Amino acid sequence: MLKTLRTKNICFIILGTAIYAFGLVNFNIANNLGEGGLAGVTLFLLHFFQIDPAYSNLVLNIPLFLLGWRVLGNRALIYTGIGTVSLSLFLWIFQRIPYTLDLHNDLLLVALFAGGFSGVGLGLVFRYGGTTGGSDIIAKLLNHTKGISMGRTLFAIDAIVLIASLSYLDMRQVMYTLVAVFIGSRVIDFVQEGAYAARGALIVSKNNDLIASHVMLSMNRGVTVLEGRGGFSKSEQDVLYIVVAKNEIIQLKNIVQAVDPHAFVSVSVVHDVMGEGFTLDENKNPIY
Repeated sequence: MLKTLRTKNICFIILGTAIYAFGLVNFNIANNLGEGGLAGVTLFLLHFFQIDPAYSNLVLNIPLFLLGWRVLGNRALIYTGIGTVSLSLFLWIFQRIPYTLDLHNDLLLVALFAGGFSGVGLGLVFRYGGTTGGSDIIAKLLNHTKGISMGRTLFAIDAIVLIASLSYLDMRQVMYTLVAVFIGSRVIDFVQEGAYAARGALIVSKNNDLIASHVMLSMNRGVTVLEGRGGFSKSEQDVLYIVVAKNEIIQLKNIVQAVDPHAFVSVSVVHDVMGEGFTLDENKNPIY
């Protein structure tokens, strides 16, 4: 089973936890902002009982590890263990390395950077198959079983924790923390789904063959022909499905317009693409 673990995944999980821990220590803790999820609970314990988040993070994750083992499987559990331990390690390190960021008491700027570091760090962890424990496990489970965005799940859990944070934070601090949490949830989805967004086009035309030929020859993109039937006319009509890079969509539209000005074209955002021309070359080898 250990052979299925990838060094690349482990390295990016560790990098992600380092980024997240740096933001948590130098933006959230340093500026008296809260946090959502289990991290927010560790900050709660830090405020009231002076318990180091590096330690409480490990202890509170024990029951969630058991849940993760039963549902996610051994490999995911190992990645989660790596994420949790490395997060605690970096929290311990960054709390003991003096690093001061003079943001002139600008809590909005603090919130934006806190959300950015959280989103990039956790996004990398999630993208490469890990979690940092806590609510991340719950979010990953819902993503796997229900298809619910991990960012949205984390935002909902975070909101509950933030309400509880009113016991030691004032309303102003909680509102800025909410800004950080929202920014973080958006960045998580952006990083996890892929910063590279392609475009998928559905094309209905009487000149489908000619359009497909032009696309394959001039754009070197594959074309899939789907069998369709008009809902009103009931007539059979092939539909072309083409995935292109974001900067190629204008070229595709120009080809369609030149061949058939009356063609029906529907363009949608494709958040992540795997396969030849995107993640594989023409020889089926990975593109790095």
